[in-house]
Amino acid sequence: MSQTVLKSLNQALHDLMARDERVVLIGEDLLDPYGGAFKVVKGLSSLYPERVFTSPISEAGFTGIASGMAMRGLRPIVEIMFGDFLMLAADQLLNHITKYRWMYNEQVTVPMVIRAPMGARRGYGPTHSQSIEKHFIGMPGLRVVAPSPFHDPGALLTHAVIHDDEPVIFVENKLMYSRLLKEATSNARLGDLFVRVSADAYPTVTLSYDAFTHADVTLVAYGGMAEIAEAAAEKLLFEDEVYCELVFPSCIQPVALAPILASLARSGHLVVCEEGSQTAGWGAEVVAQVSTKAFDLLQQAPARVAAMEYPIANTRTLEDFILPQVDDIVEAVRATLSKPRTDQLHVVRG
Repeated sequence: MSQTVLKSLNQALHDLMARDERVVLIGEDLLDPYGGAFKVVKGLSSLYPERVFTSPISEAGFTGIASGMAMRGLRPIVEIMFGDFLMLAADQLLNHITKYRWMYNEQVTVPMVIRAPMGARRGYGPTHSQSIEKHFIGMPGLRVVAPSPFHDPGALLTHAVIHDDEPVIFVENKLMYSRLLKEATSNARLGDLFVRVSADAYPTVTLSYDAFTHADVTLVAYGGMAEIAEAAAEKLLFEDEVYCELVFPSCIQPVALAPILASLARSGHLVVCEEGSQTAGWGAEVVAQVSTKAFDLLQQAPARVAAMEYPIANTRTLEDFILPQVDDIVEAVRATLSKPRTDQLHVVRG
């Protein structure tokens, strides 16, 4: 039976706490019966009261404490109540946590996971709805993981906590919590889609309508944008007979480039989607890497779909206007396929 993304994460946390006494949780309002702002840690403080630490409102403080725990042999998981508040811990990440391994000549590691509920579409307004992971892309020594419903979020979290000795920001799209997992399995089918899953520790899922023999465009997205991209691909197939190949990485820092290039070799056209604002975004890094490492694969300049350059509004109408939607992706694909070869980057939204 399929389970939701939230249940997958909660079950993984219960399993982690049961199997490894090094795993500890720290963050705001984690104790039962509240169990965290989005209930991902529900039940853990009742079972493991000595390893679940509810903290004052001080992201810099408890993130710094967790880094000390990690250097002393524990495997801490930090919960940031809303991903927007990661900026309050930016100094700890930029100037300390990601530097210790190098500063101390590999004598220490900082194996910690920072869980960050991210994204909009729930009416939480400008300071609780942002997708700010782009600000941490390119920070040496830091990994950024962002599962979608096409991945196994619990398995990814388990690997990050137990097996990754680098600090990890684990991005959890808030709208995705209630979504059922799509259970993508390599060399299998997911409805009308053929599936490939890379063998990486943080795998990339690639989906094809034509058994990976033909694609008109490579459509890349992560996290909460994955299902929106899937809906756009379906619309393009039925309305335009355009075959999109969908590429959903679970690791966005460093960029998982190989599956994107493998798809691009079949399609020759690239559209990259993200929920965050466009300027200096993750999509810009993907386009830059593709252009510098595999320019010959491009038959047309890539297109980017992202949020407009505004704070996220509270009202549904304005929120929908600011954020990228299915039709924005459809427009980007149509524009990319209809234009002659050019070096001009096509931009939709923003």
